[in-house]
Amino acid sequence: MDRRTELAEIEGLFAGVSGEAPARLVTLTGVGGVGKTRVALAAAAALQPRVRDGVWLVELSPLRQGKLLAHVVAEALPMADQTTRPMLDVLAEYLADRDLLLVLDTCEHLADACVSTAEALLRAAPGLRILATSRSPLNVDGERVLTIEPLPVPEADDAEAGSADAVFLLTLRAMATVPGFTVTDADRAERVRLCRRLDGLPLAIELAAARLGEMSVRELTARLDDRFAVLGDLDGIARDAEPPWHQALRTAIGWSHELCSPAERLLWARLSVFAGSCDAETARQICADEHLPGAQIPDLLGALVDKSILTWEPAGDTERYRMLDTIREYGAHWLHGLGEDDVLHRRHRDHYLALARQGDAAWIGPDQFAWYDRMTAEHDNLRAALEYSLTEPEGHTALELAAALWFFWYGCGFLKEGRLYLDRALAADTVPSRARVKALYACGPLLVYLGDLPALEARAAECTALAAPFSAMEQSYATATQLRVAALRGDLTQGVSLAKTLLAIDWRETPLTLLPLAALVFGAHTLVAGGHHEEALAWLDELSAACDRGGERCMRAWGDFVRAQAELALQRFPQAQQHARDALLVKHRLRDGVGSGMALESLARAATALGQHPDAAWLLGLATQLWNTLGRPQAGVPAVTAARRACEQHTRTALGEDAYQRAYQSGYTCDLDTGITHAISPTPTP
Repeated sequence: MDRRTELAEIEGLFAGVSGEAPARLVTLTGVGGVGKTRVALAAAAALQPRVRDGVWLVELSPLRQGKLLAHVVAEALPMADQTTRPMLDVLAEYLADRDLLLVLDTCEHLADACVSTAEALLRAAPGLRILATSRSPLNVDGERVLTIEPLPVPEADDAEAGSADAVFLLTLRAMATVPGFTVTDADRAERVRLCRRLDGLPLAIELAAARLGEMSVRELTARLDDRFAVLGDLDGIARDAEPPWHQALRTAIGWSHELCSPAERLLWARLSVFAGSCDAETARQICADEHLPGAQIPDLLGALVDKSILTWEPAGDTERYRMLDTIREYGAHWLHGLGEDDVLHRRHRDHYLALARQGDAAWIGPDQFAWYDRMTAEHDNLRAALEYSLTEPEGHTALELAAALWFFWYGCGFLKEGRLYLDRALAADTVPSRARVKALYACGPLLVYLGDLPALEARAAECTALAAPFSAMEQSYATATQLRVAALRGDLTQGVSLAKTLLAIDWRETPLTLLPLAALVFGAHTLVAGGHHEEALAWLDELSAACDRGGERCMRAWGDFVRAQAELALQRFPQAQQHARDALLVKHRLRDGVGSGMALESLARAATALGQHPDAAWLLGLATQLWNTLGRPQAGVPAVTAARRACEQHTRTALGEDAYQRAYQSGYTCDLDTGITHAISPTPTP
């Protein structure tokens, strides 16, 4: 069966043919390297016009822990739930009334989690269809399985053979990787023979094509024949430890490995510890030592790209390198054979712990956007380091890493995942320690965003009790956590008192940190809630000055939001509008859904107060769209909800129901990113 036939069969399974009901779960199975992902992506592209709410790819290869599967699915969708509900329940509700195709790519290492997730989502969402790739079926009721075969190789070497799938792929990849590569009728038979020797496996063909700059097709085929003839142990690794691969693929990868230099082979093995991708500098820091000099790493990476062992990916102003799963598996087996897997995984963990500590220290500063980009690019590796820290405990590394990443969980929009890792780390390491105090403190901003007051109270109580024997820093962590409790309770008196306690520390002449900025934000918020607007503005002036001196953006944006509330209360509506736009600009850049939603609500209130009623209705629709992705309208804050209702009522009355609905629906249905870009501009309605 060729690829066109397989694609048609996938479409037919989802459409329902020969009297059978349309499939809701189709799993593409097949050996490693056969091209399951490529077929799935081609099928998804063909199906997209028939799926109202789109096709969404969920890449599972870098994920090593099934507990995070629902989080990864949610990240792939246009949603960013920030409630305390289980993520699987949130996903089920989000998908319930949608007509949507999920592509779950590479399920085999998370089979149990994929089965339970697929069953729950398909049961909850009648319009959901799932296209999965796995080396074996998921065995879910109603699953339809299609085995992806190697590319067909023609029996004859006539003129049509050159356009056969396998031969065409060999030619295409050779032309892409070998400058000046050409084909002729004279070498067509050799190309067919080579593809037949590799059983039409796409990955094996691509690895072979990368060698055609060094030898002819005939020579390459002869070398592979020799390799098949002596196939025994896999480069010194016991056969019973080999990955369960097709013989042709094992031969092609093993032979590619043999043709690498010793340094290239060692780097290949060591790079297998990365999840997802890495950049050259990180590869150097983790993989280099006296056996593999750091100065050689850039050239070795280039050589592995040339040999199709790595793929090169541009990433903004840098570049990253990625391995296919099958290539990574080979490297991991080789690393195990060398006895280096524990050493390299510890290096990997230690590197990302150091990176987290560096980000912890630098986040409150001028480079927040750069840190956001850097840490989101390393998300897969951060997860891998956390999982290693939890499964191979050493000191307090799991607590230290989860807590040092507070800025990533809070500032980059991964609240529920951060809570999950902090909870796991705290449960695994219960010994009183400075690391535990900081982890309890790190829970604070996440629980405030999630609106979980009981959990916040429990963490704050333990943080306060544990902090007493330690230094002033740990005691400040406890005070800050209690301040968050007061703010969430609406306890104005205690909130201002705790904020003043934190600000009594001599912080103005030292490097900027989160604690005094958070105290100024929460204190000002508490003062606004109590009607002390001018006093709140004085606190916010100090916040803005401190942030501007240090180039800080995230906390300053929260200050702009609180300032907008004060200006609204003082009926200075143009000023409120400008501060809300300033807050939205930063919060949207950092993918802070709650912050963006709060800023949009403020813009709508300012627009209504200024008589800009169509703008207000449009902004209310846009805000509703955003809150729907987060799962908790107005972040569950009663005062914001009440202000929203008043704004809606006033705008409806001013416009009339029909005009209000037209403007509201325009905001609700527009592209969210485009809408927010318009909202930031002085004339928001597109």
